[in-house]
Amino acid sequence: MADGSDGKSTPLGIYDRPGKSSITGIEIIAIALSLLWLLGAAIFFLTLPSEAAVEGTGGLRFLMTMLAIFMPVAMIWVAATAARSSRVMREESQRLQAAIDGIRQAYVAQSQGRNMAAEPSVTRKLDEIAAAQRKTETTLATFSTKRDTAPVRKPAPVEPAAADPSEQASLALGTQAAEMAPPLERDVLIRALNFPEDANDKAGFDALRDALKDRTSAQLIQAAQDVLTLLSQDGIYMDDLRPDAARPEIWRSFAAGERGRAIAALGGIRDRSSLALSAARMKQDTIFRDAAHHFLRRFDKSFSEFEEIATDAEIAALSSTRTARAFMLLGRVAGTFD
Repeated sequence: MADGSDGKSTPLGIYDRPGKSSITGIEIIAIALSLLWLLGAAIFFLTLPSEAAVEGTGGLRFLMTMLAIFMPVAMIWVAATAARSSRVMREESQRLQAAIDGIRQAYVAQSQGRNMAAEPSVTRKLDEIAAAQRKTETTLATFSTKRDTAPVRKPAPVEPAAADPSEQASLALGTQAAEMAPPLERDVLIRALNFPEDANDKAGFDALRDALKDRTSAQLIQAAQDVLTLLSQDGIYMDDLRPDAARPEIWRSFAAGERGRAIAALGGIRDRSSLALSAARMKQDTIFRDAAHHFLRRFDKSFSEFEEIATDAEIAALSSTRTARAFMLLGRVAGTFD
């Protein structure tokens, strides 16, 4: 098999080794013209009839003769040098153009390769999390269905025979049992609002499963998941954001109802591209705008309840979750902190 480094290989552009200087057709033509002129001049002067030199003009006649012989030769070589320089410049221009084309192709190939390498990994991670989330929701839905149907099968032992049928129906709804359930632990809620790191994050999925059993937490998690999914469509991921941390007192002021510049420190997102993309989509995409405002309302309500019983350390931990970062980003775009 022929070697790939033969004469048909890709040129190296400005890094290619310049060709060795050799006698080209230009020099051959110049030599031929020079010899032809010298031969003609020699024949002319040798065959010219000798005449007595005018006294005092011998030196001038010799000078004119030399100029007549060698001046055309000099002009021939000046033209040859100019032609050779022009050819060298054309070759250098072609090599430079080849180098530019090579750099452009390498840049495009590298960009495509990087995007193709990064996109599958991100997509695979999102697919794994989404699959685990669907599995968790399916399990919880099955569990809830079994609890709801259990009272319907045996209502008689817990009610007298003359009981009002409307009262029996109210027991079968399951809302009273949900209200009697113990409150969700704050550390579990914080872990759930950060969402699982990957498909192997068992603790994250356990916290998410427990949080989805709580009605208020489930509403906030669903709203957060919706906006995170929409943001990911524009390449905005919360792991890439590094917001400025706000003090717990400012978060408590927000929970107390403060708005505007008093809580401006909560808008600690400084990524200009994420802010610009989010603001543009907020104006153009009604679905994104409705989802963002719904998420901001759910976060406001849930955090107000969380702040009443949370410590400063727990507020700081919640502020570093992916859900809180989404709130900082969308709150700043929506003007909550202006």
